[in-house]
Amino acid sequence: MTPVVSAYNWVPDIARGKVRDLRARWALEEIGSSYATETVLHQDKSAYLAKQPFGQVPAYDDGEIALFESGAIVLHIAQGQPALMPSDPQGRARTISWMFCALNTLEIPISFLAELNVFSAGQAWTEGARPRAEGWVRQRLAQLAARLGENAYLDGERFTAGDLLVADVLRNAPEAMLAERPNLADYLARCTARPAFQKAMAAQLADLNGTPPPGWG
Repeated sequence: MTPVVSAYNWVPDIARGKVRDLRARWALEEIGSSYATETVLHQDKSAYLAKQPFGQVPAYDDGEIALFESGAIVLHIAQGQPALMPSDPQGRARTISWMFCALNTLEIPISFLAELNVFSAGQAWTEGARPRAEGWVRQRLAQLAARLGENAYLDGERFTAGDLLVADVLRNAPEAMLAERPNLADYLARCTARPAFQKAMAAQLADLNGTPPPGWG
């Protein structure tokens, strides 16, 4: 069965290209797998909750395995695929470590700062929280930049599923902060220049052709 990835048919402009079904699409493109998409309507998610209990995307179903959460989906896709996962035990362990790092060590502070700067912008409480949040993100970016060094990717010259998730998380970091770490800015540009990323991005944007739910805006 052709893998099926769930995706929204509409999101606000600020979220276009940033919805996490992109991660599953990118992974499938990297291994050269075709896939189909299932449109999830914001207006009615009741049936979809059986696949994703929180009503988010993506969910994934390849006929044998059904699962949700973007990190779990990318890990499943990467298993046994040299394009995303080294075959040697230590290489596989490094890749999985970077995948978890992306979704925990990096994404939590970066997402919190995005909440302050974008989704809760202008609210009084954000001003007191911003200095600590910015310091937290800068610390993590500095540590990541130090580890990356002059390497093309996190595992040297080899792109893995770890890079896929780390790069997608970095896309939400403030550009000014990335510019402070030129090797990270170059790394992100290198990852997102990959043909598989470009195809995944184009496919997500093409699916976002629906209309806003009632009451939006």
